Amino acid sequence: MSNVIVFGATGYAGGHIVTELVTRGHSVRGVARSLPESAPEGVSFMAGSLHEADFVREAVSDADVVVVALPASATTEGGPRLVDSTPAVIDAAIAAGARLGVVGGAGSLQVAEGGPQVMDLEAFPAEFRPEAANHAEVLQALRAAPADLDWFYLSPAGGFGAWAPGERTGTFRLGGDVLLADDQGQSNISGADYAIAFADEIEQPAHSRQRFSVAY
Repeated sequence: MSNVIVFGATGYAGGHIVTELVTRGHSVRGVARSLPESAPEGVSFMAGSLHEADFVREAVSDADVVVVALPASATTEGGPRLVDSTPAVIDAAIAAGARLGVVGGAGSLQVAEGGPQVMDLEAFPAEFRPEAANHAEVLQALRAAPADLDWFYLSPAGGFGAWAPGERTGTFRLGGDVLLADDQGQSNISGADYAIAFADEIEQPAHSRQRFSVAY
């Protein structure tokens, strides 16, 4: 089993990933800005920030896998974006010999092969566009990372979030850079099923230095 550290472990995606990994018997440490009042059995927590390079380097030093499940935009006005701290995370993962897995966004997926990005569509909600654009920059930074970094970036379906938690089904499809949708044009994935796909990639790497996607 792997030693996995999850930044953003108390968030929606991070929380589901932590639960799935613990269920599978992995050793999991969660990182959050403040310690939760209660934690899932089998998970240890530490308080800290991905935006503090020294802390990140020390925190991931014995990790096999580093998971980043954080908003891509700044959480405080004038604060750092995820892409601003990505170089330090990359360096720390390389130094530790760890694989880096990132919870990505759906906005940078293409509508169709060779087509526009989802976030460039007129129908894409304007209030979500900054987060989508920041996530796209994180993906670009990973693609430009040194060759000795093994990373993956998993983009969820368009309908993914705490507002649409869904259920655990264990049945879903994996794709690449094109948004997956069903016959009715709906693109959805539950938090639990997203976590299954993420944990599967940790256990059986199939997308080295790639972005891939998941949906029903």
